[in-house]
Amino acid sequence: MSKEIDTAVVGLGAMGSAALYQLAKRGEKVLGIDQFSPPHNRGSSHGESRMTRQALGEGEELVPLVLRSREIWDEIERVAGVRLLFKTGGLILQSHDSQVAAHGRSNFLRRTVDVAKKYGIKHEVLDSREIRSRFPQFNIINEMGYFEEGAGYLLPEPCVEMQLELAERFGADIHRNETVLEIVPSDSNDKVTIKTEKGVYESGKVIIAAGPWTSKFVKPEYSGVFKVYRQVSFWFNIDKTHVADYSPNNFPVFVWIFEKGGEFGFYGFPSNDGKTIGLAGEQYSQATIPEEVNRTVKDDEIKNAYASYVNNRMNGVTGVCEKAQTCLYTTTPDSNFVIDVNPEHPQIIVVSACSGHGFKHSAAIGEVLAELAIQGKSKIDISKFSIARFRKS
Repeated sequence: MSKEIDTAVVGLGAMGSAALYQLAKRGEKVLGIDQFSPPHNRGSSHGESRMTRQALGEGEELVPLVLRSREIWDEIERVAGVRLLFKTGGLILQSHDSQVAAHGRSNFLRRTVDVAKKYGIKHEVLDSREIRSRFPQFNIINEMGYFEEGAGYLLPEPCVEMQLELAERFGADIHRNETVLEIVPSDSNDKVTIKTEKGVYESGKVIIAAGPWTSKFVKPEYSGVFKVYRQVSFWFNIDKTHVADYSPNNFPVFVWIFEKGGEFGFYGFPSNDGKTIGLAGEQYSQATIPEEVNRTVKDDEIKNAYASYVNNRMNGVTGVCEKAQTCLYTTTPDSNFVIDVNPEHPQIIVVSACSGHGFKHSAAIGEVLAELAIQGKSKIDISKFSIARFRKS
C-alpha cells in the first residue's frame, strides 16, 4: 500500500466501525477491512433494533461503557443529522421465584435494581398490579418489574453506516468485500502484516473485530473460547385493534425472564412499521460456525416461537409472522466481553464476543480501542475483559 497505516481494523460491524470512526477522528491513518460490505446481515449487527439499557444486571463493570456510548450516539446524531437512538423506556419482567439465568447471571432483575441504585439511574420497581395497570400489553401472572425511563433502542445498520461514513470523512480508507487471510506480527513487535485475498498491508497496530470469525485470528489455546450461536428474530403482526398499544409512544423495549426452563426468556421492541412487534429469544444449546450456519427460518421455528413466547403472554399479537431473520451471537464461557491487547504481541488488539448484549456498548468500546491503539491504555477500566481469564493453568 502506498501510504503508511497507523492502525488497521479487521471487521467493520458494531465494534469495528466504532473503532475506525474514533481512530480517524483522532487523525490516525487507518485502514478498515471487511469481507462483506457493511452494514450487512452476515454477522451480528443487523435486524432493525438493538436494545439499550443503562443499569445492567450483566455486571456493573459495563455501566461506564453504556453511559459513555449514550454520549457518543448523541454526538453522532448531532454531527450526522440522523436519529439513531429512540428512548421508549425499558421494562424487565421476572418472577420472585425465577431460577433462570439471563446472560449468565441469576437474579437478573434484582441485580439490575442494585446497579441502578449504585449509579443513580432513574428507575421504578413495579409490582404485578402496577405492571398490569401501566402495561396491559403483558399478560403477567406474578412477575415484578424494573422500569427504566431512559432505556430504548438503537438502529444497528444506520449506526454502523454512519460511523463508517464519518470515518471516511476523516480520511479512513475502507476496503469492502475483501477477506483477510492471515495476520502476522513482526518479530520486533513494531508492526503487523495483514494478508488478504487482494493484497498485503503493513500497519503499526491492528484491531481484530471479526465477530463470529474471531477464532481464525487468535492463538489455538483461545479459539475454543469464542463460540458462535445462531439466533432468530421474529416480527409478528399486531391485531389492528391493538396497533396503538405497541407504538414507541406506548410500549417499552422489554426483557421477560422465565420462571424456569431451558431458555432464559425473550425480549422485544415496539412497532417500527406500525403493524408488527419484534421479538427474539436466545439459544445456547447448539453452536455453529458462520460459514455453515443455516440462515433459513422454517415454519416450525416460527410456530414454536409464537407458542413459547407470545401465546397467552402478549395481548393483541397474532400468530402471523411478517418476517424472520437470523443473526449470530459470539459468546464466551462467562457471557462477557473480550477487550484486550495480545500480551505477546502488543500491536494486536482483540475485541469480540458481545455475548448477546454488546451493541449498546459498542460506541464506547470503539473509543476504548482507539485509546488502546494510540496510548496503550483506556480511560474506562477494562480489566475484567481480559482474554487471560480463560487461560488454562
